[in-house]
Amino acid sequence: MNCIIIDDEATARAIIAQLCTNIPELNVLEEFPNAIQAIKYLNQNEVDLIFLDIHMPDFTGFDFIETLKNPPKIVLTTSDPNFAIQAFEYDCIVDYLVKPIGLERFSKAIDKAKAVKSPTKTKAASDKVETSSGNDLYVNIDRRLIKIDIPSIYLVEAKGDYIHVKTEDKNYTVHSTLKKIEEKLPDSLFLKVHRSYIINVDKIIDIEDNSVLIKKDVIPVSRSNRPELMKRLNLL
Repeated sequence: MNCIIIDDEATARAIIAQLCTNIPELNVLEEFPNAIQAIKYLNQNEVDLIFLDIHMPDFTGFDFIETLKNPPKIVLTTSDPNFAIQAFEYDCIVDYLVKPIGLERFSKAIDKAKAVKSPTKTKAASDKVETSSGNDLYVNIDRRLIKIDIPSIYLVEAKGDYIHVKTEDKNYTVHSTLKKIEEKLPDSLFLKVHRSYIINVDKIIDIEDNSVLIKKDVIPVSRSNRPELMKRLNLL
């Protein structure tokens, strides 16, 4: 089975790669420190199995799975045992390994992967921003139009060929550009404060130097966009 390893820790990637050398059927094609690089690779290459960490900066393992239209088999590798129930909501996930991972447990996971048929469809997959109407934004997800309430959006972040739309209730990863979604959002609520970020001005909690706090996200504000941001604020 051709496989890839996705983990933000170099040591963890090395351990998984070493474990793979003990399984003749496994062929490690690539290793990636983040999900974005892996997505770009998978857009042009097919694999049979992915070893995937859950906790990674900016883009979690579950966020990554949501972007895949036809995910291969996935073995989660994590230090956190608390996501096992959520993990098995995804048909593509064949096992859940808690670090540190021993060879015997690793071998059992591979046996499961070999026994399970390749998944034929994704739990959810993201495509593009489709259209907007009134207070609603529609995104095309796996050939379905999903409606997002525009005022509930507090942050849009560009990540390579994707945008990450964060709302009060749920986050969405969409194959699109920041420029395209910027055209769909009302100027009265939203402002591009950085080449990679659009914020809902009404959701700002705090401003300090060249950054704003929205929810738990600290967003950089570029020097060229700061004057416009200050104009939009209701300063005392």
